[in-house]
Amino acid sequence: MKLVDKTYLITGASRGIGRGCAIELAREGANVAINYRSHPEEAEEVADLARKAGGKAIILQADVADQAAVEEMVAKTVEEFGKIDGFVSNAAYSDRELIVDADMEGFRRTIDVSMWGAFYGLRATAQQLIKQGTPGSIVTISSPHAVLAIPTSCAYNMAKAAIDHMSRTAACEFSKHGIRVNIVHPGWTDTPGERKFFTEEQLEEGAKKLPLGRLGTIEELGKMVAYLMSDDASYMTGGTLTMDGGVGLPWWSNRAEGEP
Repeated sequence: MKLVDKTYLITGASRGIGRGCAIELAREGANVAINYRSHPEEAEEVADLARKAGGKAIILQADVADQAAVEEMVAKTVEEFGKIDGFVSNAAYSDRELIVDADMEGFRRTIDVSMWGAFYGLRATAQQLIKQGTPGSIVTISSPHAVLAIPTSCAYNMAKAAIDHMSRTAACEFSKHGIRVNIVHPGWTDTPGERKFFTEEQLEEGAKKLPLGRLGTIEELGKMVAYLMSDDASYMTGGTLTMDGGVGLPWWSNRAEGEP
């Protein structure tokens, strides 16, 4: 129970990695504000699981692409729990198309959610922490897309590269306030979002080809985020932790077809 009496806002927490983070933070004793945009029943389920795990929980509906809505979520979190101790930027959106064929509405939506949404949450949380005069921890759920130029994912690649640099810049600026900012790079993780791009058969076959032979889990990512929020990581800021099953290893990405 490393996070007793701490309070965190997690975006995109009704499903996937955000769900794993919210539940694991609650298991460590934290109060969690669970943001969702369009899956209220799943958000309620996460809140129930968080409460059963030992934490307190509220759910907050908002589109993170709306700056005012994000700032209101931070205010509601503080109103409910009396303070905020950190933020997990997890909400994301992605369309996949070749650059020359990209639908610009979807392209802009990817940037608005995955980049601006992260910025709005980080900024509003930092403003509140500075107002409180208390230290805190912010974790940005980014992606290997930030460094790997994956075709058909230009907007997502751009957004993730941007929030990595945002987070490092924030780590520099916020350090004097005792606010730590770190980045997580999950690899191919078993989430509902992956079903937008792949069938169950494709996921199963693709997982076998990964260095560790399986997809990552939201529980594993939740434990990593809980570590970053805790005092166990008190000397870490501006860092990037990678949990990608080895897919980013140079030998793997550059191997010849048919190599083990």
